[in-house]
Amino acid sequence: MKAWILAGALALATTQANAQTLKLEGQAGQHAVVTAAELAALPHETIKVVFHGQAHAFEGAPLAALLAKVGAPAGEAIKGRELATVVRVTARDGYQVVLGLAETDPGTRAGRVIVADREDGRPLGADDGPFRLVVSDDLRPARSARQVERLEVLNIATTSERPAR
Repeated sequence: MKAWILAGALALATTQANAQTLKLEGQAGQHAVVTAAELAALPHETIKVVFHGQAHAFEGAPLAALLAKVGAPAGEAIKGRELATVVRVTARDGYQVVLGLAETDPGTRAGRVIVADREDGRPLGADDGPFRLVVSDDLRPARSARQVERLEVLNIATTSERPAR
């Protein structure tokens, strides 16, 4: 009986720990895991947005900084074939959104994209967190996915007969 209780407690602890991590995957198969504590320790930006008529201030790490952990190109390296690179964001409930890699790079566009761990000065609640993607200049929050668990960098370029630019 005690072994069964211990196994159940271990399974619950493992599930809770997994819920507090963000899995990253690069386009060449690189993997990294970021814990809630590690994300909290990264430099943060604040983005003020209006969701469903209510103003919010989200704080989090720039998405580009997290993607760098799995070798995603940034800055001047985002050109040519890399312009067909996307970031797939997957939430706990299976909800997925995709952003072009260039959209995530602060050197490419003015809008910012963060992985937030705080909202209005407080840690994200269970319904939204522990991680939320926030895209600063979207007119509606459809890509601001809640309960984010996984970030994948994928190149979707196809071979064509046209010369590369």
